[in-house]
Amino acid sequence: MKHGKKYVESAKLIDSTTQYDPDQACDLAIKTGKAKFDETVEVSVRLGVDPRHADQQVRGAVVLPNGTGKVTRVLVFAKGPKAQEAQAAGADYVGAEDMVAKIQQENWFDFDVCVATPDMMGVVGRIGRVLGPKGLMPNPKSGTVTMDVTKAVHDIKAGKVEYRLDKTAIIHCPIGKVSFGVEKLNENLTTLMEAIIKAKPATAKGTYIRSIYLSSTMGPAVRVNPLKF
Repeated sequence: MKHGKKYVESAKLIDSTTQYDPDQACDLAIKTGKAKFDETVEVSVRLGVDPRHADQQVRGAVVLPNGTGKVTRVLVFAKGPKAQEAQAAGADYVGAEDMVAKIQQENWFDFDVCVATPDMMGVVGRIGRVLGPKGLMPNPKSGTVTMDVTKAVHDIKAGKVEYRLDKTAIIHCPIGKVSFGVEKLNENLTTLMEAIIKAKPATAKGTYIRSIYLSSTMGPAVRVNPLKF
């Protein structure tokens, strides 16, 4: 694969054989984020679990102390007082069957997170096949199926992120923007790692955190020392 001049220059700042302390890794991710836009910094965590087994799944959500730097559009499936509550909380879109029809008929996906009250899950289930692959299906484990729609919307707007193990036993998750600076990125990274460690399955054997890498949108990966967590 051919890389651009900026990427090659950035890669020279990183020693691929070194496992950096979290604050050093955040600093390098910032220094290597040389694009003209404010790049997102993402962490990739490889876990020592087998994602093929249901009892070794790692999934959850956590509110990052400094947010993600992204404006998140929230769709809430609710009716009556709960719909009014969602609107008051700042949800971008609120509806029920009408929103299901809009998604089905117009292929409409102008939202980033879906929240639903438990009584609406039967309705939302009709579009599960299209929401699921996009990672938009409401789920109790991530706090997006709840009667407390006010808290759900507030948490998402404040910087709540969902982490989920993929088929290769890796969790990919944004922790902020290059413009955040080292301290804020490090705080977000620490909060996320604490949540992932807390979510360790009881059946997981051996080393749980195998490797951690940080990278900006267009930059090279920086290896983080997992023992620091």
